[in-house]
Amino acid sequence: MSKDSNIYPRLIEHIEDWPIYRLSEDREAFVREIDEFTFHRLNVKHRRDLSDLLVKTLYQERIRIKESPWKVDPPNERQFWNRISKKLIKKSLDRDDEEARKTNEELLGRIIHRYSEEIVGTFQIPTFRFAQRFLTAFFNRIFNAVSLKSFRALWRGRRNLFERFTITGDIEKVRSLLSQGTVIMVPTHSSNLDSILVGYAMDQIMGLPSFSYGAGLNLYNFGPAAYFMNRLGAYRVDRRKKNEVYLETLKAMSNLSIQRGVNSLFFPGGTRSRSGELEKDLKMGLLGTCVEAQRAMCQHHKGTPQKVFIVPMVICYNFVLEAPFLIEQHLRSTGKENYIFLKDEGKSVRSIIRFIWRFFSTRSDITLSVGQPMDVLGNFVDNQGRSFDRYGNELKIEDYFRTKNRINEDRQRESEYTKLLAERIAERYQVENVALSSHLVANAVFQMLLHDNHKLDLFGVLRLPPDDYVFPFKSVEGVVEQMRRRLLELEEYGKIRLAPEISTLSAAELVRNGLENLGIYHTEKPLMLNKDGDIISSNFRVLYFYHNRLSSYHLERSVNWKNEVSELMKVED
Repeated sequence: MSKDSNIYPRLIEHIEDWPIYRLSEDREAFVREIDEFTFHRLNVKHRRDLSDLLVKTLYQERIRIKESPWKVDPPNERQFWNRISKKLIKKSLDRDDEEARKTNEELLGRIIHRYSEEIVGTFQIPTFRFAQRFLTAFFNRIFNAVSLKSFRALWRGRRNLFERFTITGDIEKVRSLLSQGTVIMVPTHSSNLDSILVGYAMDQIMGLPSFSYGAGLNLYNFGPAAYFMNRLGAYRVDRRKKNEVYLETLKAMSNLSIQRGVNSLFFPGGTRSRSGELEKDLKMGLLGTCVEAQRAMCQHHKGTPQKVFIVPMVICYNFVLEAPFLIEQHLRSTGKENYIFLKDEGKSVRSIIRFIWRFFSTRSDITLSVGQPMDVLGNFVDNQGRSFDRYGNELKIEDYFRTKNRINEDRQRESEYTKLLAERIAERYQVENVALSSHLVANAVFQMLLHDNHKLDLFGVLRLPPDDYVFPFKSVEGVVEQMRRRLLELEEYGKIRLAPEISTLSAAELVRNGLENLGIYHTEKPLMLNKDGDIISSNFRVLYFYHNRLSSYHLERSVNWKNEVSELMKVED
């Protein structure tokens, strides 16, 4: 894998021609379209039990308002739902006549419209240009200051943030597909910085127009963030709302915006990976809207339909700001242990700025691995957007949606297609993943710990006192070398990508490089050298988090534990 240092020209020069801007200009009509689409779908599905749907929605919303109110919630929240409740009780419940039906439909329409108005954002050119200039200058100046170790360099440095990005993948193909259809970028998710850094890379390096993206409504509690996100094309997602009406409205927004040609970015894992692993079980909701939108585009377009293209992206960090918090959450949920709750280090503005400063002060790059574009069935596509099966035969996407020579809606069939797409994206994450030196060293050392304590289960190992363990440098070097050989084989078979240092450095240099990059930010470092030149850990749980990045490749099977590494570690008295 080589570093892509290209800075691509703007693909669409005039912002007025960007799909996201055109959608924002037609916002009122778009909201009406969402209202009508969602109302029709729910009314057909719940024709006989519409009042039950409304009662359930009302109940869930009252619980939300009582148990988890947010500052960003509308001031008339209670009044709105009280009015819905009164009218439902007065004119609908326990009645089965025409007036009750009309009342139910009216209330459903009002609820849907409230949700759609909340979800749909806007895109304002002056705000975008200001944010673009401000963020670029802000990041570049911090980068210069920490690089030259002087606050004076805030104003006189000439280095750019893009120097810290390693981008791999066929960017030209992704750029060409934007003129062939709608591109959906689906990255992995491990840090709260993901959206900011991916957005910067797509704008400043890849030259792409702005994508629509989902922003958690909780982020709008912070005034400046709310101001910008409201005007930069973000659609609002309230994860507290689990009722069917809200979820259908959200999916309708995604479906219809894709049909309108608005490129989108969302994290199919749904949230940050708590374990540090690459996501495997992806959420079907928004992925399903990609499949539905493609079918609708096949139905409504004569001739060759516009296509929806799925582009996996793997975001690779040597260290993750929130790793201690994330792994604690993962262990508490999987092991049911009474772990001490840790504050999420990644949510405060101060902690993010501190992390950015620490990050820039190191030599650690951000690696973005842009995967091969696919259609919504997981078939690879070429630069012209044509789909091909694994044998190289060209496919027509519309044929997947035909029944008796007619393209029709089949929710069950589309649900199966969505599952196949999710599986395909998860597979591609494994292939497009870039193994970094920090990942390899963490995997090697934690596997040594497991091997030495093979009679304990995982949680028993994680409870071991790190102060009691020293990992001899030579032993780690031997394990890393064997694992590196396996990674090189996997790369040759096209099953993973490797950072350059894994191929070029000696085993000893590779171990030192991994140690330099691993957990630089963390107070309790997962790995470091002691005064004797051997390796120790301050936190086995965080070490486990970084180990997990390569856990699915089972590198430990390539190690000759008996012969080549006879004494993996020593225990201090």
